[in-house]
Amino acid sequence: MIYTVTLNPAIDYVMGLPAPLEPGKTNRSRWEQCQFGGKGINVSLVLQALGLETTALGFVAGFTGEALEQDLQARGLRTRFLSLPRGLTRINVKIKDGRETELNGQGCPVSPADLNQLLAQLDELQEGDLLVLSGSVPPGLPSSTYRSIMARVCPKKIPVVVDASGPLLEQTLPMQPFLVKPNLEELAGLAGRFPRDTADLRSMAQTLQTRGARNVLVSLGADGALLLDETGTFHTSRCPKGTVVNTVGAGDSMVAGFLVGYLETEDYACALRLGTAAGCATAFSPGLAERAQILSVLHDLT
Repeated sequence: MIYTVTLNPAIDYVMGLPAPLEPGKTNRSRWEQCQFGGKGINVSLVLQALGLETTALGFVAGFTGEALEQDLQARGLRTRFLSLPRGLTRINVKIKDGRETELNGQGCPVSPADLNQLLAQLDELQEGDLLVLSGSVPPGLPSSTYRSIMARVCPKKIPVVVDASGPLLEQTLPMQPFLVKPNLEELAGLAGRFPRDTADLRSMAQTLQTRGARNVLVSLGADGALLLDETGTFHTSRCPKGTVVNTVGAGDSMVAGFLVGYLETEDYACALRLGTAAGCATAFSPGLAERAQILSVLHDLT
């Protein structure tokens, strides 16, 4: 079973504008839609679309949390969210006017006692399970939260995937996560600069591996992805041609596709191709890609 943890889920309220956003003025949308999720939840939804069993864990609160959980369960996703007695699951506003502007809520506070409830859930995981830690942490939790979770599950030899940025990711490296997936900006944030060229990009990935990560997957947007696997071998994959209509969830889809590819074949090159196909398929779709879309893009890659 693949478990995903989303400590700070969200309802994304997406608005399409007919003209560029004008700050300080009334702007009227041409269309709107709600997307229920968060990074770990997105991973679970794409895993489900590709046929793998998954359970989404995390925190919800208030009427927005109820709406999020009801939507996911109606789509057949197995969830075991913990309901907080205060606050609201956040709403993020995504404005599309030819560009993508995001106004992200901070989320409701999570106390150490709340986190202990989640840790108790994670104590139920067994060898053979896999855990995905993805996204930001809500107010009240320190940047060492993912490291603390890993310290709880790693003695059971449970592989952990970390898709986060800054100290959240950095502090997990000594715990030897199975996979880390920074994007280019997140990788640059850890290194203090953007890579100068391909050789420099590879060197940055090697640094993360030297510091503890078993596999390093760097998502590169329209340029595809770079993988440094645990044998020290580099793999690259490019995104096929297509019209990008949505970048929200593309990285999460890449994580899900990579895991499906690896668990089915134990071949890192195959895992990278399916991960890239899933990420690009979501980028070409208004929401998270479905199985048929992912397989169509995969066909274009092979």
